[in-house]
Amino acid sequence: MVTFTGFGGVGKTRLALRVAAEMRRAFPDGVWLIDLASLTDGQFLMRTVAASLGFQNQSRLSSLSEYLEPKRLLMVLDNCEHLLDECAALASKLLGMAPELRILATSRQILHIEGEYVLDVPPLPVPETATASPGDAVARYEAIRLFAERAAAVLPDFEVNAANNEALTRLCQRLDGIPLAIELAAVQMRALSVEQILDRLDDRFRLLKRGPSSIPRQRTLTALIDWSYELCSPEERTLWERLSVFSGGCDLEAAESVCSGDGIAGDDVLYLLMALVDKSILIRREHGTGVRYEMLETLRQYGHRRLIDGGREPMLRRRHRDWCRELAAQAESEWFGAHQMEWLTRLRFEQSNVRAALEFCLDEPGEAWAALEIAAAMWSHRLSWSSLSDGHHWLERALALEPTPSVVRAKALWVDAWLLLLRGDPEVAEVLLEESRALAEQFGDEAELAAAVQITGFAALRDGDFDQAVSLLKEALKHHLVVGARGRAWVTILQLALAAVLTGDPSAAALCRECQEICERENADWSMSYALWVVGMYTWRNGDPRAATTMIRDGIRLKLPYGDGLGIAQCMEVLAWTTADQRQDERGAELLGAAQAVWRSIGTSLRGLGYMADFHDQCEARLRRGLGDEGFTRAYARGAELTPEAAAAYALDEKPAGSVDGDKAAARTESGVASVLTRREREIAALVAQGLGNKEIAATLVIAQRTAEGHIEHILRKLGFTSRSQIAAAWAAQEQPDGDQSLG
Repeated sequence: MVTFTGFGGVGKTRLALRVAAEMRRAFPDGVWLIDLASLTDGQFLMRTVAASLGFQNQSRLSSLSEYLEPKRLLMVLDNCEHLLDECAALASKLLGMAPELRILATSRQILHIEGEYVLDVPPLPVPETATASPGDAVARYEAIRLFAERAAAVLPDFEVNAANNEALTRLCQRLDGIPLAIELAAVQMRALSVEQILDRLDDRFRLLKRGPSSIPRQRTLTALIDWSYELCSPEERTLWERLSVFSGGCDLEAAESVCSGDGIAGDDVLYLLMALVDKSILIRREHGTGVRYEMLETLRQYGHRRLIDGGREPMLRRRHRDWCRELAAQAESEWFGAHQMEWLTRLRFEQSNVRAALEFCLDEPGEAWAALEIAAAMWSHRLSWSSLSDGHHWLERALALEPTPSVVRAKALWVDAWLLLLRGDPEVAEVLLEESRALAEQFGDEAELAAAVQITGFAALRDGDFDQAVSLLKEALKHHLVVGARGRAWVTILQLALAAVLTGDPSAAALCRECQEICERENADWSMSYALWVVGMYTWRNGDPRAATTMIRDGIRLKLPYGDGLGIAQCMEVLAWTTADQRQDERGAELLGAAQAVWRSIGTSLRGLGYMADFHDQCEARLRRGLGDEGFTRAYARGAELTPEAAAAYALDEKPAGSVDGDKAAARTESGVASVLTRREREIAALVAQGLGNKEIAATLVIAQRTAEGHIEHILRKLGFTSRSQIAAAWAAQEQPDGDQSLG
């Protein structure tokens, strides 16, 4: 027995009929479709099956079994979910008595009988963006092709073209690739354009009303989901509704925190989640050692509408807000140390939830204080967000809506000022820092006062006022150490080291060494990438550009898993300087252009960090002398045309950007595994190649098992692999004598 499961309207019946038609020759006694959609009473199931098979004695199971026993046939039981127990019992008995019988069932829920094989039928694939040409989109993506076919049936002249391609892609994305929803949308082409359908999709249940199905519950999107809702128990319905406050899914702990209580015991949440997975309401996805539960947006909106109708939405939104507050606070307290990779992974998954909580807080009167608290904590360490403007956007809105003097406001002000300084807006940052210091002093909060002083010192460093910068940073460091702010203290030491390197201060060596030692002691890889950047600058300024190049490239490798655009841009800038000093003029110019591509991608520029501008100008002038203005411009343009990902990959490669063809690039991707992995990832890849499991890897490296699996996830993503065996094979290839890369 094989059971096709999946959400209603996803195409289970269509797929089953296609399979049955293609396998007809394998069953000499026929392929029989038994549609159970209209059967409402389970006591008539056996009679319905017997009648569909043409068997006259419909009253006794033993007679039906005897009839089927010598036959080799395929029975398609379509729409079993509302008669689940009866279908499971009958199928189990018939399969036990008729050895040549095969059953193909469709159901929104697994039947759970012995010998049942389950295939989850996913929605149709949709393009992630509209970058593909219209013709390519139709050829490659079934969702686009289905809409085009159904639209042409009601509007013969319809075709996918450059004018509607983007809107059609977004439409299919928002309909989750659900075939029935796409067909219902295509019917609207009688009166609307693709763009107009998309504009009205916020109320999709009102829009997608009329369909061609002969089954009443499939004539509208609402009726389709109503059927699934009615098959759930009262507790399952309640959890479905409450889970709708999450955006992008959640894990078990989040569901327990937000959704338990008021009729759902905390211990019951797990079993209710499992039931909703069984009923194809939730999608279970494994990530590292954990599992997340996701919901198609169409199902989430349905649950949310039910939540609103029941008057429970404000309470659940506040629970969700409080969960995000706790998440942000925990991330802030634990970001500096061995858990950086874990927090990176977790916060990436939760970005949609955090944004949803922020939107609620900023739209709901009296809730802006919570948005201020969440945004300040989430962006104080900058671990999880690649865009500087993203953090500023939320902080600026929250600060405007919550002007009440408080310690939280003092913190939000200096965090926003920091982001503005990194973006190159010192005038506004200065105003925010003044207010932040005043509030911290007013409330006697030493921790936030120290942070405000530190960012003021960074502003002075950015402007080249090194004496003022060092004075303020030393003052801030003293207070950070008093209050035990380890992460902030390390950032301050890093900034002091940078000031010493830039000015040639004798303390530079000791400060650089201290930065590295703290990172090594804390096993903080992301922080170590910044330490390597500063040490690389120190090494370059002391006349060893080759060694500096190695350090800077190691820093880039550490940054790649974190998506740290700002850090990668700074490293690539220094890498261009070290390359130019090794008389590699063309590559140096290409690296300057590649750095510009990364600066541009994060919404800022090198000029935003004034302390690097002079060295950049000196490097550019030297390269122009060597290459000539025209030669420099061509090389710079080649680098500037790269994507941020390609720019980072080029920085780790020894060949000029303009000389790499596709075949050579692909060969390096296959053989250069070690060059794109961090030190820790290389250690883990080697252990995977030795056949060690996650628990054994964690024990060998003395790290948490969750951390080990987080690293493995990033290795798979960076290398474009899907299994551990691919990692092992690639690593084994690295160890061959003729391998291109060193494994050191």
